[in-house]
Amino acid sequence: ETDRRIIRDRISALKKDLAAIDRQMATQRGNRGALVRVAVVGYTNVGKSTLMNTVAKSDVFAENKLFATLDSTFRTLNPDTKPKMILIDTVGFIRKLPKQLMESFKSTLDEVREADILVHVLDISHPNFEDHFRVVNETLTEIDKEEKPTIVVFNKIDAYKAPENELDDSEGCSSIELLKKSWMSKLGSKKAIFISAQKKQNMEELREVLYQEVKEIFKVRYPYNNFLY
Repeated sequence: ETDRRIIRDRISALKKDLAAIDRQMATQRGNRGALVRVAVVGYTNVGKSTLMNTVAKSDVFAENKLFATLDSTFRTLNPDTKPKMILIDTVGFIRKLPKQLMESFKSTLDEVREADILVHVLDISHPNFEDHFRVVNETLTEIDKEEKPTIVVFNKIDAYKAPENELDDSEGCSSIELLKKSWMSKLGSKKAIFISAQKKQNMEELREVLYQEVKEIFKVRYPYNNFLY
């Protein structure tokens, strides 16, 4: 009985801590002003933090393991752009995310709900990346019913081994051009980009697509303030 009482007290204290974190995060979200929020989402261990480090030239912790990212990380693009945008690294999703974890990750999941744009990162070298794509989309639908502009980013192209005869290079195209012509480029989005965050391949295209998406949001949000973009 004493052990159970100690456990109950500990659970109660943790719930209060989570509530305090939620209040702090809500205050931070309210202080971001006119910045457009871009949430980087995806299955766990697909390279979201590495992408953040490359695009923002930052030092977000990145490691090849489950749940290397447990809390939201915020960065702006470097070099800075106009309009301004903020990149948000979120916790990696998994199949059938337990309800208990959903509560623990509430603050980072709230960032997904309040984001203006989603960058859905896939590990193209993983044999089950299509299944991961579906799992993440189902989780996103569960936590947020609102449709958001989404950019699908196929990461780790440097480690991708295409099945025989899948990519036809008879026209002498580059590997990225061939991937853009493949069925993968139509997986859930017209805005599919193929990159290697670790090798810094094709990152400029990602930055340009992000910039154009953010610019469109600014045009709607501030139609008479062209100086913002």
